[in-house]
Amino acid sequence: MGKTVTYLEMTGRGELTPGQVVPGLELRREEGLSELVRSVQARVGAAYGWRSSTRTDREWEELARAHPQRQYWLVVLAGEVAGIAALEPQPGGEVELRTFGLLPAYVGRGLGGNALTLALQQAWETEPSEAESVRRVWLQTNSNDHPSALGNYRRRGLRVYRTEVEP
Repeated sequence: MGKTVTYLEMTGRGELTPGQVVPGLELRREEGLSELVRSVQARVGAAYGWRSSTRTDREWEELARAHPQRQYWLVVLAGEVAGIAALEPQPGGEVELRTFGLLPAYVGRGLGGNALTLALQQAWETEPSEAESVRRVWLQTNSNDHPSALGNYRRRGLRVYRTEVEP
């Protein structure tokens, strides 16, 4: 059976249902070409077959040139990097959550709901592209991602708007 890709969206910041607050959990902006971003994204995505887990330096540089507005946010718990989120403003006031995940040592520790809440709040605060305000936040996930990912997205208020099965 093929991989199922699920697309989810939120069309108003009031639709966000926050996860339980984790004291000391925050987002910290990081330069996109930094070694830290590359390392964290590779370690988060390795278990799920993310392209970023095998991307070369040259491919990272090409990605940065092709997506200059992409923002990288580290999920930080009490000063220690616990995961990553990447946001990309798109024309018309949309912001795509391109990457979201926790490092393996932080999975299963009750951080995902609050970390996703912080990422979605940041998406709504992102400077929009070709619009006066952010009007939509969206993402895609697939059946190879963490088994709790889709449920977390839905609990935070994101709605499924399309599902595809790839061969």
